[in-house]
Amino acid sequence: MNKVKLIVDVAQQVLKVVEDLRSLSDSVQVVCNTVLEGLSEEPKAKALPEKKAEPTISLEKVRGVLAGKSQAGYSAEVRAIVSKYGASRLSDIDPKDYAAVLKDAEAIGNE
Repeated sequence: MNKVKLIVDVAQQVLKVVEDLRSLSDSVQVVCNTVLEGLSEEPKAKALPEKKAEPTISLEKVRGVLAGKSQAGYSAEVRAIVSKYGASRLSDIDPKDYAAVLKDAEAIGNE
């Protein structure tokens, strides 16, 4: 019976080692996946600072600047700016042109 008990104890220890190896394998796999994800995200992180996003300019901001110029006596110039961008009214101007519209508006009265 001593030999049987010894074999059972050894078998239980071998099973424990196998369970520990599986756990270790799972941990190593998690670490490897985390490292790979970090490496694949690194080029994106480096690309973001190089990209300078222009701040979005709202229609309300453009409207306010042009209204101020119009009230200052530059209504004809304001209408000319709106027409320059192919629009009959401010809301018809493409939002991507708002920065250029503001630049043109800043030039009014400073010439």
